This record gives sequence, C-alpha cells and structure tokens, in this order.
Amino acid sequence: MNDHSARVRRRGEELLKAIHDAVLEEVVEVGAGRLTMDGIARRAATPRTTLYRRWSDPTEVLLDALYHQHPVEEPTAGADDLRGDLIRALRLMTDWAFSPAGRAVAAILTDPRSAALMSEALFERVFANRGGTFTRTVLRHYADRGHFPAELLTPVVADIGEALVTKRLIDTGTPPSDEDLAAIVDQAIMPAIGSPAGGRSGPGGGSR
Repeated sequence: MNDHSARVRRRGEELLKAIHDAVLEEVVEVGAGRLTMDGIARRAATPRTTLYRRWSDPTEVLLDALYHQHPVEEPTAGADDLRGDLIRALRLMTDWAFSPAGRAVAAILTDPRSAALMSEALFERVFANRGGTFTRTVLRHYADRGHFPAELLTPVVADIGEALVTKRLIDTGTPPSDEDLAAIVDQAIMPAIGSPAGGRSGPGGGSR
C-alpha cells in the first residue's frame, strides 16, 4: 500500500488522532516555537491542506490535541469516598504525565521559548477547561456537598497534590507508587481541609 492510499483511507476520528499524535511528537522534538504545518502534516502523513481545513496555525493544532487528550476527573457519584477519589485523581495525573500529551506539556513548560509562547493559552484553553489542577474537581465536588467548608478550598489547597506529585516526578523521574499518592492525600490534602485521613466523611464530616 503506498502513502497516497493510506492518506485517502483515513477519515474522521482516525485521521484526527493521527494528526493529534503527530503534533504531540513534533513539539517534543522541535519545541512550540518551531512547529510548522508542514512538519505536522509530514509526521501525520497527510496533506497540509487537511490541517488548514480545521486549524489556522500549528499552535491551534497543538492546543486542540492537548485539550482532547487531557483527562478529566470523575468523582464518585455518591460523594462517599473523598480519600479514594483524591488518590485516583493523583493517579490520573501521574498516568497523564507519562503519556504523549503529558510529555508534550513538560517539553513546552521546561523550554523558556516554548513556555513564553504557549503557557498562557495552555492554562486558559486546556487546563482550565478540563477542571484546572488535578484534584480540584474532586475537592469542589465534595465541598459543594458539605463534606468540608468550601472556604477551605483555596488555590493553595487545590495545588497541594499536584505540586507534590510534580516534585516527586522531577526528583526521581519515575511514577510515584500508590503508597506515595496515599501519603500525599493523608498527610497534606486531607489535613488541609480538616478531614480525617483514611476516613470516609459524610456531609459536614470535616471540621472547621
């Protein structure tokens, strides 16, 4: 099968995924400042005109790929396992960090040129639209249902889990274990919202 027939046969979601995968690989290799439609199209084995039908420039392709591949937390519907939901949220973050999207974000934010170009759009158009920091959706879910006072959910508290996981990733370069994530939840997040570590608090179960 020649390259042309491969291009012709890909449509819809299959083609979109190929383009998203291509731009994530490309940004890790060349940086956000050197992304081009030609480079993305070549890596995705699709005509450049295909990209222009949907996106105006390579940054738009990248932001679209990062948005679609960024995970969203799903708290337990019954809101009866705060600790477990927090641990699962941090595991979601860890798995994402080692995914193509996570590696692409790391490449962007650790390169001064790419960070200057992309960081504001990245936070506004990807992270904010996918729940903000990891654990924020879970914490808001439980605060809204009376498990702890909503005023305790400050920006610092929302950042604790993500910051500690990020530090461990930087320090070790390896994924934290489930025990590590449980320790972050039990020793940092739960005390910050006045909830007993290891417990399943009901509405009003947190203390002021």
